[in-house]
Amino acid sequence: MTTASAPSANPIVHAIFDPATWTVSYVVHSGPGSSCVLIDSVLDYDPKAGRTRTVSADKLVDYVRAHDLRVEWILETHAHADHLSAAPYLRQQLGGKIAIGDQITRVQKVFKGLFNLEPEFQTNGLQFDRLLADGDTVQAGALTGRVMAVPGHTPACVAYQFGDAVFVGDTLFMPDVGTARCDFPGGDARTLYASTRKLLALPPQTRLFMCHDYPPPGRDVAFECTVADQRARNIHVHDGIGEAEFVAMRTARDATLEMPTLILPAVQINIRAGEMPPKEANGTSYVKIPINAL
Repeated sequence: MTTASAPSANPIVHAIFDPATWTVSYVVHSGPGSSCVLIDSVLDYDPKAGRTRTVSADKLVDYVRAHDLRVEWILETHAHADHLSAAPYLRQQLGGKIAIGDQITRVQKVFKGLFNLEPEFQTNGLQFDRLLADGDTVQAGALTGRVMAVPGHTPACVAYQFGDAVFVGDTLFMPDVGTARCDFPGGDARTLYASTRKLLALPPQTRLFMCHDYPPPGRDVAFECTVADQRARNIHVHDGIGEAEFVAMRTARDATLEMPTLILPAVQINIRAGEMPPKEANGTSYVKIPINAL
């Protein structure tokens, strides 16, 4: 699925929806033959068999090659808990540098302890080609992306603004779904509220692109709306909802939610920039399943 082309000063956004994880990945560019960025890619993972495939990622590869694009950046909005990143595979196939918010180091420290990872696992973010701070920019040909720190769901969440398009990760969902949960390690509802207000302070016509959609019955999958739409209709943070009201709602709601199906394999791999854990003596990589830890 593809959005309509943006005006020349703003990006063309091509979206690919992965129904297994309800994730939307993006190619952002300024036209055929231009540089591009990839955002929030998906590596298919079968939790029953522990087997990976590249069906979703290959759709990104096919689009990039069909439009003669040059990948400059493979961007992550955060260390996802609901799908595995295909960043290393995409870098191998298409080139580009893998980047994430600089607070990933906080997430790595927490989960290295939780999973009792190997002593050699570094918690300084060096698994990524670049760590991005609030206000940093990334360049992709004629497109300049601005990094916006939007913590709360995780400490490392960032959004990326290219022209009139902002890729918000899990911070916001479509207005009829609301906002991200805040009960993962390092999450905080007050911090998330501040991050939503930061995004909703952008010009009303700004296009917002979601990382996920969980549509209520009767609605098709959707992934794009405007700041004005969110301010008017978001069920959790529309205009008039204050911090205290939001925190009370978010805390109560989070207490009812199950952990994402893929959180245990996904986080272990995604804090490694999508690389698998080191192979053991038998030549096989393993993920750990901590008992009674979450």
